[in-house]
Amino acid sequence: MREKELRLALICYGGVSLAIYMHGVTREIWHLIRASRAYHDGDDDLGGSEKVYRDLLAKIEDAAGTKLRIFTDIIAGSSAGGINGVFLAQAIVTGQSLAPLTDLWLEKADVEVLLDPDARPFSRFSKFWAIPIAWMILRRKGGAIDRLVADEAKEEVATKLSRFVRARWFAPPFGGRVFSGLLLDAFDAMAKGMTGKTLLPQHQPLDLFVTVTDFAGHDQILMLNSPSMVVESEHRITISFSTRGRIGTDIGAIPELVFAARATASFPGAFPPFSAHELDAQITARNLVWEGRDSFLQRILPQQFAAGVAADTMLIDGSVLANAPFNQAIEALRNRPARREVDRRFVYIDPKPGRPSFRFGKRGGSNAKDGMRMKPPGFFSTIFGATSNIPREQPIRDSLEKLEGRTERVERMRQITDSLRQEVENTIEKMLGKTWFLSQPTPQRLEKWRATANQKGALAAGYSYPAYGHLKMAGVVDDIIAIARRAYPDAPSMHYRKLRAAIWEEIRRRGLEAMSGDQGVGATKQSIEFFRDHDIRFRIRRLRFLARRLAHEIEADYGTEGIGTKAMHDNIYACLSLFLERETSEYLGDDFVQLVQDGIDEPGLLIDALADRRKLIETDRLADRMLCDALLQMPDENRRIMLLGYIGYPLYDIATLPLLQGEGLDEFDPVKVDRISPEDCNAIRTGGAANVLKGIEFNNFGAFFSRTYRENDYLWGRLHGAERLIDITLSSLPQSLTLPDAEIRNFKRAMFGAILDEESPRLHRIQPLIRSLRSEIEALGGTAP
Repeated sequence: MREKELRLALICYGGVSLAIYMHGVTREIWHLIRASRAYHDGDDDLGGSEKVYRDLLAKIEDAAGTKLRIFTDIIAGSSAGGINGVFLAQAIVTGQSLAPLTDLWLEKADVEVLLDPDARPFSRFSKFWAIPIAWMILRRKGGAIDRLVADEAKEEVATKLSRFVRARWFAPPFGGRVFSGLLLDAFDAMAKGMTGKTLLPQHQPLDLFVTVTDFAGHDQILMLNSPSMVVESEHRITISFSTRGRIGTDIGAIPELVFAARATASFPGAFPPFSAHELDAQITARNLVWEGRDSFLQRILPQQFAAGVAADTMLIDGSVLANAPFNQAIEALRNRPARREVDRRFVYIDPKPGRPSFRFGKRGGSNAKDGMRMKPPGFFSTIFGATSNIPREQPIRDSLEKLEGRTERVERMRQITDSLRQEVENTIEKMLGKTWFLSQPTPQRLEKWRATANQKGALAAGYSYPAYGHLKMAGVVDDIIAIARRAYPDAPSMHYRKLRAAIWEEIRRRGLEAMSGDQGVGATKQSIEFFRDHDIRFRIRRLRFLARRLAHEIEADYGTEGIGTKAMHDNIYACLSLFLERETSEYLGDDFVQLVQDGIDEPGLLIDALADRRKLIETDRLADRMLCDALLQMPDENRRIMLLGYIGYPLYDIATLPLLQGEGLDEFDPVKVDRISPEDCNAIRTGGAANVLKGIEFNNFGAFFSRTYRENDYLWGRLHGAERLIDITLSSLPQSLTLPDAEIRNFKRAMFGAILDEESPRLHRIQPLIRSLRSEIEALGGTAP
């Protein structure tokens, strides 16, 4: 059976109390990847929505002949999305359950709990002059509560909002210590709950990014022509976590995850700014130990740590400057192992598309029908918009254009590769003889053929080879710097700029800048030897090329059951993992960091140590043996296809490397972007967030004032998440194999019904809604699943 991975990179937006809706969405993502893991393990003991997902995967396997594995390996979040991203990452890596969080969200994400103890009204007479204001807001006929709150919740919302209005002014009403304590409680609840297998495939890393804002800012050095250096204040901070190189079964220490979640959600004006001192107090009060505290603070706040003020640094909501952290997720695409065909998706969760996080007054606009002109913003609107809405609400167009440009380069490279194929194969046959591929390939012959193809390819490129060679050399230097950064992430800001200059000086000293061989064509002996020792990117590009050829030609025609196809598939990705492993700082040893630290003064030692530890020439021979084993199992024609691709790849690379723009190490496949939001989910109800969500009221704080609101938004989060995840999963199939609409509706009906059955006992405040939804779901059409 053909195997394929649907990899979801999640981008989780902010949304204040819509965090509860996002919890419903991320919980549904968790159910999907749990179902995928169980399906591949042959575990049929599933219930709820997981059983429906399993049935969907089985249907895909039956209809398309594709065994689909779905998982999430990149998560980037901000504010409310950052909190949900942190918890989802922990559940994926550890195998812990997200279920205990649901009760905490419903019970504890309440204004009565979140209010700082010092901000609570002491009596009903506290701020008695604010009572008329609260009454005007809450009790007027046709107001938000009158229109939207269920009858049984109106008194609750009115009472809590009245207390909120009468809480202290000119200071954040919500308690920071309360918040960090609740986060610790949440991780404790997950640890005490059900724990299963990790939801990541073996050797697959998970990268988590959480954005925060440094309120005071820190210095960032910029290099110019004149003056040579200037200092700029930088406020953006990304706290990153990764399973790469970690020993254990988590993505980070619990206090560090709490630090990130608390800092990213310090919504200005609602929660006080966060500092490490707040978390230190909680750790002490609970008799916990935060091992690695100083190392963590040094990693995320290097300048402040060096100045001895890291614990005093005030951090506020990450969405102030980075509400949609696409760029962090895009950067994480590098160095991801791929052992089968990959369908990469960027899925962003936006609970309120087109709605500002905070609205001061009514939105102005132009209306062609009534001839109204756009009203200029007022005094307070201008100030508030300049300081809050504008930086928070920037569109994601730049990030999407970056992904689109990457996809266009991929498609252009494939077109060029296809057009060159006949010429390349003719050239290889002339080099090696037309009958060479009919003989029995051996590792020794493969090594000889590779060397011949590399040498003659350089000669055939003529005067264009030096440009290609310099591009390869720049890639090698970039690779060395990237490895150095991973090994020594806490280096001073100028270290890698100086290290890069030192490495280039060493390359010039060794005479490697001259790429042209005799008579100005071909490659020099020195450059060939250097590339054999260091050009790991070329090896990875070649293997990815071979994997695509296998998938698009042999598997497409013969399926995975073709003779030798599975062996070739497995061995290609096994070879790929050999080289990807050598890209990690863990592979190079703990003492490699010292070579990086000394690299500015001793760049030659760093370069030679890297060659000695990675041993790429020996790895090439191992890869040749593994590929030979698979080639000998294939029919002659299929063997010829794979051999011509492997041996002829240098000719393709010369033509296509300029198009790669540094992406040769990635999952080099087009990236598709999907959104999950109320606007995209119309199977049950139309109208978007305004028609189904309650948390959007009171400038997106609404769900903090009523459990009814929270139950409503959480349930819609699960329903919307399920609907979109079915759509996204099915979109991974070829268009010709899409399931009939009636069958898709059946799966959605079954999914919605399973979610309602699972949640009905818990969501006792919204039973009328659940009854209404059951009737609406029955009317979706299709046949009984």
